[in-house]
Amino acid sequence: MKNKIFGSLAAFGLSAGVLFGAPQAAASPEAFAGMKPATIKLAHVVNERDSFHLSAVRFKEIVEERSGGKLSVELFPNAVLGDERTLLEGMQMGTVDMGVITNGPVANFVEQMAVFELPFLFPTPEAAYKVLDGEIGQELLGRLERVNLKGLAYAERGFRNLTNSRRAVHGPADVQGMKIRVMENPVYIDTFRALGANAVPMAWTEALTAMQQGTIDGQENPVNVIHSFKLSETQKHMSLTRHTYAPAIFVMGLDRFKRLPEPAQALVKSAAQEAAEHGRRMNAEMQAAQLAELRAAGMQIDESPDVGAFQKAIESVYAKYESRFGDYLPRIRAALQ
Repeated sequence: MKNKIFGSLAAFGLSAGVLFGAPQAAASPEAFAGMKPATIKLAHVVNERDSFHLSAVRFKEIVEERSGGKLSVELFPNAVLGDERTLLEGMQMGTVDMGVITNGPVANFVEQMAVFELPFLFPTPEAAYKVLDGEIGQELLGRLERVNLKGLAYAERGFRNLTNSRRAVHGPADVQGMKIRVMENPVYIDTFRALGANAVPMAWTEALTAMQQGTIDGQENPVNVIHSFKLSETQKHMSLTRHTYAPAIFVMGLDRFKRLPEPAQALVKSAAQEAAEHGRRMNAEMQAAQLAELRAAGMQIDESPDVGAFQKAIESVYAKYESRFGDYLPRIRAALQ
């Protein structure tokens, strides 16, 4: 049976790594010679400086090169096709092909994926990659098919940090009473309520306007987002709380994925994984320079907030969600041992 599988993959110019996780050999353009040309429209909500876009560009390069141009990718950054929830709903309905989407909004469609949003769950990026790229993460990607979505790979939003326009934040007491924008996801809302903040869930596009107008005090996001959107212009304080590691997902409408020929499906999956890993590397390489530029722009950065105090303050979040995600939380903890 395995030899038959290998033979079928070879006929498409693909390696067994597509199925078994081994390093992926480049697909041969000749494998797509008989394919009718097709275009994938890939959207995201951030700008061209962001790692989402860098990952999307790398995905486009891989797909177009390895398909010999038979499969092309058109990029739509800057939320021109809508916010992240709108993009996901569009994929379900077939009006949007594909996106790079922050995990938080995805978890509104498959609740178990919100397990990754629990605060202080992952100690390092490498620990997160081990879980996301392993059995647990891939199993959760598979659950997206139940809601007519196809999870392809985990890209990276990164470790989230708190910014605000009012005062320096060293510990939970400093967050009391602040209006903090959070993603439209219950775990984020409960986390910041536990810290004493007024958690305000809203789409990112709305949050940018709210910060400019001063109707919210702050927000939480990875350094790459804070830098790419020049939040130093409205947010004068940042604390490197690293309170949540946020994955992002290369996700496609399931019906759109199924309409692709099998070699194109395999190429899209492997290209998404390679592009995701490219985005992770870019985030790591760029962060020091991004922090330096934010400081130069006048942002005051606390690099050593009282993480222990923050962890203690959010214990109620774990008490609430301990059993909400089936066996995923204990499985993740076991995998991190």
